[in-house]
Amino acid sequence: MADSFLIAGVDEVGRGPLAGPVLAAAVILNPAHPIAGLADSKALSETRRERLAEDIRAHALAWALGRAEVAEIDRINILQATLLAMQRAVAQLHIQPVQVLVDGNRCPVLHCPCTAIVKGDATVPAISAASILAKVARDAELCALDQRYPEYGFAQHKGYPTAAHRAALQRFGPCAEHRRSFAPVAAALANRS
Repeated sequence: MADSFLIAGVDEVGRGPLAGPVLAAAVILNPAHPIAGLADSKALSETRRERLAEDIRAHALAWALGRAEVAEIDRINILQATLLAMQRAVAQLHIQPVQVLVDGNRCPVLHCPCTAIVKGDATVPAISAASILAKVARDAELCALDQRYPEYGFAQHKGYPTAAHRAALQRFGPCAEHRRSFAPVAAALANRS
């Protein structure tokens, strides 16, 4: 395989939610097995995302997930936690890329060249693939979290600050998976003390 094909796409999901980890994925696509329909995960239905995630996991040259937990988000802030999750995803690849393309305007510190591409999840297939894997994985985690904490409705809003989530936060206070450094969670904590 020529080195020019060893370009990893990286994207994250979970910067905006009030709860749960931030997840990143890194994907090196296989040019011998193109995957039709790759797009920004937010533009795809849940069913389509899940089917594409299966194809990506089956046909990519390499893929990996990285994460930063709630305690890390609260300690180092969401931007730094996002970059850390991206670093971890790239480090987990069993094939090391010669270049990394990241969705957005910031690059994590890596051991290879890295380029940030604004809206890359909609224009670069490897970043689209990473976007899909990260979204499918995080959504599954939040659905599992919903089983532990059904009062918050995590399966519906995936931790994002919807009106229903904010109302549950005010009514029940934060659970262990809520990000205390985020203003609505801090306010809910203050109201309970």
